[in-house]
Amino acid sequence: MKVGRETDEKWMKEAYGEALEALDEGEVPIGAVVIRGNVVIGRGHNRVESLNDPTGHAEIIAISAACNTIKSWRLNGCAIYVSVEPCMMCGGAILHSRIEKVVYAVKEPKFGSFGSVIDILEKNKFNHTVEVIETDILKQDIENLLIEFFRKKRNQSEARKD
Repeated sequence: MKVGRETDEKWMKEAYGEALEALDEGEVPIGAVVIRGNVVIGRGHNRVESLNDPTGHAEIIAISAACNTIKSWRLNGCAIYVSVEPCMMCGGAILHSRIEKVVYAVKEPKFGSFGSVIDILEKNKFNHTVEVIETDILKQDIENLLIEFFRKKRNQSEARKD
């Protein structure tokens, strides 16, 4: 697996592109891509609203797509790039699928499972370890996307009250 800022930037741009697709669909703008070698094998963006499914998170969709691509639930040797810190559900899926590296740009203060709310790796009792990297790549763009999305949601909600 290639490492380094240039590689991280390339894949975070892909995750950001997925977040933009989520935004276009009226979903919380979070995107993810699963990488093996130098190839995207799975991609996803939030689809909770469109699927009416609380498990329709970007990471879950990207992991499922990656597993379908390689015809295995084991994603050894893979990395996942996600615009926002994964929640506990997604963190569990990352662990279970044997993904080796998680790179994210924005902390999730309400649901983050890699240090913000909890750190699911803290006790280190799992049979698998994951390297977790918080990066500044596209951080401001992703934060702005989230701020704008939730500002519009609040304004729509307030307009309905009037």
